[in-house]
Amino acid sequence: MTAPITRTLTIATLALAGLLTLLTLAGSAGLGPPGWLAGTAFAIAGWAVLAEAMPRYGTARFGPADVVTLTRAVLAGTVTALVAEPGNSRASLWPLVIVAGLALATDAIDGKVARRTGTVSRFGARFDMEVDAFLILVLSAFVATHLGWWVLAIGAMRYLFVAAGKIWPWLRAPLPDRLSCKAVAAAQGIVLTAVIMLPTVPATILVALALSALTWSFARDVRYLHRDRAAAPVVAAETRPDTSPRRRIVLTTLAGALVLFALLVPTSMSELSPAAFARIPIEGLMVVGLVLVLPGRTRRVAATFVGVGLALLTLTKLFDIGFQLYTGRPFHPVYDWSALRPAVEYLQDTAGSLASVGAVVGAAVLTLGLIVAMVLAVLRLTKVAVGRRTFATRGVAALSVVWVALAVMGQPLAANSAANEVFDDIRQAHADLVDPDVFAQEAATDRFKYTPGDHLLNGLRGKDVLLVFVESYGRVAVEGSDMAPSVDKVLDEGTDALKAKGFAARSAFMTSSTFGGISWLAHASVQSGLWVDSQPRYDSLVDTDRLTLTGAFRRAGWRTVGVAPSIVRDWPEARFFGYDHAYNRDNVGYAGPHFAYAKMPDQYTMSALYHHELAAKDRKPVMAEIDLVSSHIPWTHLPRMIDWNTVGDGSVYGPMPAQGKTQAEVWSDAANVRAAYAESIRYSLDTLISYMTTYGDKDTVMVFLGDHQPGPSVSGDTRDHDVPVSIVAGDPAVLDSVDSWGWQDGLNPSPSAPVWGMDAFRDKFLNAFDTPEGHQGT
Repeated sequence: MTAPITRTLTIATLALAGLLTLLTLAGSAGLGPPGWLAGTAFAIAGWAVLAEAMPRYGTARFGPADVVTLTRAVLAGTVTALVAEPGNSRASLWPLVIVAGLALATDAIDGKVARRTGTVSRFGARFDMEVDAFLILVLSAFVATHLGWWVLAIGAMRYLFVAAGKIWPWLRAPLPDRLSCKAVAAAQGIVLTAVIMLPTVPATILVALALSALTWSFARDVRYLHRDRAAAPVVAAETRPDTSPRRRIVLTTLAGALVLFALLVPTSMSELSPAAFARIPIEGLMVVGLVLVLPGRTRRVAATFVGVGLALLTLTKLFDIGFQLYTGRPFHPVYDWSALRPAVEYLQDTAGSLASVGAVVGAAVLTLGLIVAMVLAVLRLTKVAVGRRTFATRGVAALSVVWVALAVMGQPLAANSAANEVFDDIRQAHADLVDPDVFAQEAATDRFKYTPGDHLLNGLRGKDVLLVFVESYGRVAVEGSDMAPSVDKVLDEGTDALKAKGFAARSAFMTSSTFGGISWLAHASVQSGLWVDSQPRYDSLVDTDRLTLTGAFRRAGWRTVGVAPSIVRDWPEARFFGYDHAYNRDNVGYAGPHFAYAKMPDQYTMSALYHHELAAKDRKPVMAEIDLVSSHIPWTHLPRMIDWNTVGDGSVYGPMPAQGKTQAEVWSDAANVRAAYAESIRYSLDTLISYMTTYGDKDTVMVFLGDHQPGPSVSGDTRDHDVPVSIVAGDPAVLDSVDSWGWQDGLNPSPSAPVWGMDAFRDKFLNAFDTPEGHQGT
């Protein structure tokens, strides 16, 4: 068997042993992604270093003593994995102490084995020393997290000594074999392992004594070498390849920058800064280490796959940034592709068909270009690393040491964001595999599923009930913002106007299941009484026979309609929601212009509902869900209220979009964006209040609420998902039925108003207007 094959098999055995050890720890010590990443990085970097060092030292195979050192290296990698795991409690430290103790114990074996078997070698001595040094560095970094930065000096001292030797060659001269130096070096690992389980005061004393002894030992060696520096051999400078032509340097620099961008770019605009790219990506070190040890063809194949993977990772991160900006959450790599179609339609509505087509084509070209560029970049960097194997190997080893020390200390310079991104996506995918079964059980459990119609909604018999969703009408519109005073004024004046016409109102807040967009999740939550916060849940829900709020009205004898003026395609979900008839953009008789995203003004939508459904005298009561979208982003070209008698077919709105502010005017400044958003909300609220005072009567009940908060460009804080909700009625008995809700009088809820989840509304509403017999339905 040839020497390279022997080395490869031996190192592969080391990697397998390390993997088995990590698997055992994953089960016994709760090892998570940070630990796995650190342990894997150690294995790959060690593999690369050994593959480069053995030929340089003329070592063809591992001797008996080297196998012992290999075992200690596996244990050192295990220690690395354990200390990299954040949040270690004292109870979880026993595996660390045991493994570190075993590693230290093997340090007393390999030297004796080498001498007794006659296999003492320069490679074995160096291998032994490097494993010991790294183990002490990791332990010192971990102890430093409890006792302070100064402890790190124990692990860093040997590396600083080696670095100083690059500047002053006399420090690289041989040192005499002293028993005291060996004793001091051995004591460091023992002390650092022992103090892990000790109280702070004795631990500090012991570590301080160990550091003092180590400082004395190094000072003694430096003094010895300085005294004999005139006799020290002159170490020849390492020869390097000739400088590459400028073009190659530029291409290599660009390739490195592209790969670093893929590994380090954050997933949120708030984290995007120069500091985000001034970090050490452990994934990059792992890839470089891997390509250094793979043979030629396998190396190129691996580099190609890495390039494609980095390109896909970059695309996912860019999508994350976009989704964070507009929805306050990261992009789901499996299910959020369905949101791209509405995004293209939004672009078409706001910028025109040509712009939307250009954006789609441009995105496809950029995606393909990114994949090609990333593959070429990784292949080029691989070629450069292999061409300078020794330099690259030492660089990977040095940076890996620095990364581990920084990671254990919890410093952000040690980056693993790319691995975290992949892990989060895998964890989300796993959760999504489990969630449909859980959600299906929730959907199947419905106490109103078999309730007969004559036991439903008897408290609303003979009344028209309008459930109105106001796009992006969030808590930020009514409190805690510079927009709130103007919106509050509309609500307060609206309360008075309604009261003058014989109406009363109660208001509160609901927590939306979405943020910044994907409104249909909120609609489904309110209608179904389930928490629908993802596209998989929505898709699963609409395939069930779950009784919706609209469906309950239909079962109880109401005519049910859905009014969604933003729908421009087939709407199969209308069947699930239980509409007798669904109105969309194309069947409401609108002949006017579009207003940015909105296909028609909210006032026309409400007017069309009245004239198509409510104006007739001999009809059944109507229950309608209406989606108002004039307050949809981008809040430009906004409509104005006009006399209801002039609305007609909407052609009266013809010149109005051109009279409104353009996207360039609104989005030139953050204050302008907020002002335009507030203006759109005021318009939608004015529409509803005016509708009730114009067309409403004692038998009209309106529930209106926001579907979600506006995006971060307006809301800022993405954690608050609350939206206002109000119920308006002319019959006092309707509001008497909801007294138990504790909602506040008027249209404007105060900060102390009750807060429900949207999934609570269906059951509370049905309970409020049920007969006692209805509560027995199961």
